[in-house]
Amino acid sequence: MLEGLPPNNAAHVMRLTCDEATARKIADIIVETFDPAETAAAAFEETPNVKDWSGGPWIVEAYFGSPPDEENIRALVAAAAGLAAAEAASFGRVDECDWVAASLEGLQAVRAGRFILHGSHGRDAVQGNDIGIEIEAALAFGTGHHGSTRGCLMMLDRIARRRRPRAILDLGTGSGVLAIAAAKLFKRKIHAGDIDPVSVAAASANAKRNGVGAFVRPAQARGAAHNALRQGAPYDLVFANILAKPLRDLSPQIARLTAPRADIVLSGLLARDVPGVVADYRAQGVSLAQRLDIEGWATLLMQRGG
Repeated sequence: MLEGLPPNNAAHVMRLTCDEATARKIADIIVETFDPAETAAAAFEETPNVKDWSGGPWIVEAYFGSPPDEENIRALVAAAAGLAAAEAASFGRVDECDWVAASLEGLQAVRAGRFILHGSHGRDAVQGNDIGIEIEAALAFGTGHHGSTRGCLMMLDRIARRRRPRAILDLGTGSGVLAIAAAKLFKRKIHAGDIDPVSVAAASANAKRNGVGAFVRPAQARGAAHNALRQGAPYDLVFANILAKPLRDLSPQIARLTAPRADIVLSGLLARDVPGVVADYRAQGVSLAQRLDIEGWATLLMQRGG
């Protein structure tokens, strides 16, 4: 799991070796607490023991663009995983820009419906009718290993089995996974935007790597009101895999950009976030149709009333 945008000059790191559940809890609370443009977190398994094929220990790392408040971070770790974990966490410095590659090293290909997300080392995992999406270590959110991204891809797979959307928008595109997946499925232009210029560049590069550069040309945009995104409206499919507060703030903009009976896939939500998000979208004439929960993250399929 890799979550969060890369901090500028990410030279500070917190590390902890623990079990999988603890690693995921700590990564999640770090991401939920800090600005994702300044802090990132990764949880991943060390190389398994090849002698008996047992799983290795897990590592959780949090990366910061400026020196972190160690006392505050330890308090967060204690709240998520107990005092022993907080005391075991170590702090140090890392070489600039090495953190993404390190956190992704050794991760296996991930399946989400008919999609297979992989790095260059995992191309052999794509078989038969699979749709392969190759994402390399890059300074942008979204590797496909996170539960929210997998949930969105699984919702896309379900939607594609019953309809072929004509106008598609990916808000907060990150590394471009969802836009690339939609472009591969439907072979049409996908409008995409992200507030972060590094994400825009990474999404564009990933689209070219996956052979859909002609369909996916992300724009740097704050929210959904950018001209480049308004031009594609009305949309009959929208993805917004971000966080609860911006999803709630964007509900009027998203509703205005969608056509009657549009599908709206929302993610980046913890269970506690769901009622408030659903209420805000219901106020815009958008209702909950389906929900997926993966690794503690909720993905919602919302549908605009006709």
